[in-house]
Amino acid sequence: MEIEIGRGKKGRRAYGFDDIAIVPSRRTRDPEDVDLTWTIGEHEFSIPILASAMDGVVDVTTAVALGKLGGLGVLNLEGIQVRYDDPAAELERIAGYDKAAATQGLQEIYQTPPRQDLIARRIREIKDAGVVACGSFTPQKVREHIDVALEAGLDILVIQGTVVSAEHVSTVAEPLNLKKFIAELPIPVIVGGCASYQTALHLMRTGAVGVLVGVGPGAACTTRQVIGVGVPQATAIADAAGARMQHLLETGKYCHVIADGGMAYGGDLAKAVACGADACMIGSPLAKASEAPGHGYHWGMATFHPTLPRGTRVKTTTIGTLEEILVGPAHENDGSLNLVGGLRTAMATCGYDSIQSFQKCEVMVAPALKSEGKRLQQSQSVGMG
Repeated sequence: MEIEIGRGKKGRRAYGFDDIAIVPSRRTRDPEDVDLTWTIGEHEFSIPILASAMDGVVDVTTAVALGKLGGLGVLNLEGIQVRYDDPAAELERIAGYDKAAATQGLQEIYQTPPRQDLIARRIREIKDAGVVACGSFTPQKVREHIDVALEAGLDILVIQGTVVSAEHVSTVAEPLNLKKFIAELPIPVIVGGCASYQTALHLMRTGAVGVLVGVGPGAACTTRQVIGVGVPQATAIADAAGARMQHLLETGKYCHVIADGGMAYGGDLAKAVACGADACMIGSPLAKASEAPGHGYHWGMATFHPTLPRGTRVKTTTIGTLEEILVGPAHENDGSLNLVGGLRTAMATCGYDSIQSFQKCEVMVAPALKSEGKRLQQSQSVGMG
């Protein structure tokens, strides 16, 4: 239902994760009976987690570690790791900037262009460790670098930007024809981001195996303030899930909806799946891992844009190892550790045994969900406070 914003404009009411609640059903289940596996092409993963292609989150070491835990690390193939022989030194520089100098410092560091020899080297380093190699390019650069990435053994390609459409129009440069480009590739492709039914549907029609859903919800993103564009995640995911159903009816092909950003706790992952996500791409929760390459800082791919940065460097607190953050054991009670355990327990509590079955659960609008009865926690800044 549309709400009148003014006499000349109406708009839908949209919801974020904090606006909704998952409703328990008549059945419960043992958490050990919950199956979280999902597949991309011929690759199967035991947990529905992708690590965002952010330089403070994923390097070769963390991509390998995540792969061995059953998830998928997405390496930014235009980032620090492929611009410098010694990326660790540049990451230390970024961590050393004071707040006022951070954005300009990032812009200077990212002026050095990506090198194809380093793209190939990083992919081979991940492959040599025995895990799936997944990398991200922007639509503007993917044609330039895809051949060297494929030759190095890239298994899964992510074509990613703040907003990606299947109908980009330009009088300046030849737009990437996503449908033609994807059809010619021998590996599965994930594309995004998007935040609406129509955009998601058009991206699915390009032949992508997955669509990233999320414009502006990430902890380090400022897109919603800089250009005013974005949709709250619960609504964006549900709309994309509707597009997935239409695409399935049209083609018989199932395209994965991947929630991208805005998830900090296990309950957020559960709500993302409840709204229709098949998997979740997270950044800031993993930037809090002791193995994270960002040295306690986190920033996005648009933070260092040379003329219009749409992100910021945010400070994070190390709360545990990558393993503890993803699969536990947790030693805190706020849901920031053992994210997968939180998702698994939510599914079991509501009686569902698979990702796709949990997408059918009941949700309700519940703006008081996080505050009702929590005054003591809030006053003491513990738990949900």
